[in-house]
Order: sequence, then structure tokens, then C-alpha cells
Amino acid sequence: MDINAKLQELGITLPPVATPAAAYVPFVRSGNLVFLSGHIAKQDGKAWVGQLGLTMDTAQGQAAARAVAIDLMGTLQAAVGDLNRVVRIVKVMSLVNSTPSFTEHHLVTNGCSELIGQVFGERGAHARSAFGVAQLPMGACVEIELVAEVA
Repeated sequence: MDINAKLQELGITLPPVATPAAAYVPFVRSGNLVFLSGHIAKQDGKAWVGQLGLTMDTAQGQAAARAVAIDLMGTLQAAVGDLNRVVRIVKVMSLVNSTPSFTEHHLVTNGCSELIGQVFGERGAHARSAFGVAQLPMGACVEIELVAEVA
């Protein structure tokens, strides 16, 4: 499966790598692994602000996590030059800005995981963690990081 054709079929245009907002780099490659720094959800180019269970519901959180997946793929493309070089998406870690009573972090994170699965097929099946947190940078609703194995 050609990843670029799949992205085109889904109507997805990958963004360029965002400039880091603090003292870190967008990605680090070590051997065949590429570690992507956490990417916050953005809407209209700005932090997608909200708290699950208070100002956002699960479906809105899933949309935000899907938006993060698109940004992550843009960074991954910049890191490896061609997404067809991705052997496997190894791990996704998701942080969800949520109230103490919100318990659907895993469902919010599916917005990212499901899109990665659509784009990469079997190569997109990954290990995953999803956590609820009290706050994220700039009030963002979701932050996700990713590890990929590349050829």
C-alpha cells in the first residue's frame, strides 16, 4: 500500500513540522526508531483548548486526537523523507486534559489510533497508553507522542 496515495484518498494534506514551543526538537532518530515529541491538538492553527468532561465531549476529543495524528504524520514525514519507509508504528502515548471523573481517555485516543490504522494498515497497529491529566500546555485538550520504526 502506498501511504501517499492513501493520504490523498482520505483527503489529507500533511502540514510542515511545527516550530517547537519550548526547549526540545520535534523528533529524534536513534537507529531504526524515530521518536516524535508530543504534539498538541490544534484548531485553525492555534491550540485546541478544552477539557474533556467539562467543555468537550468524547466525540470532540476524538476529532482533536485525529487532528494530532495528521500533525504527527507530517513530522514523521519530515523525519524520514517518505512515509513509505515506515516499517511499523510502534507506540502512541496520549495525554488527555480531563476532569477527574472523565473515564473515556481510551476512546478519545482512538481518534488518533484509527486514522493511523487507516493510513498505514497493518503497519499502523501499535502499542498504546492513554492518560488523563489535569492540564496540558496552552490549555490544549490532547497531546500525543509517537514512536515509529523505519527502514
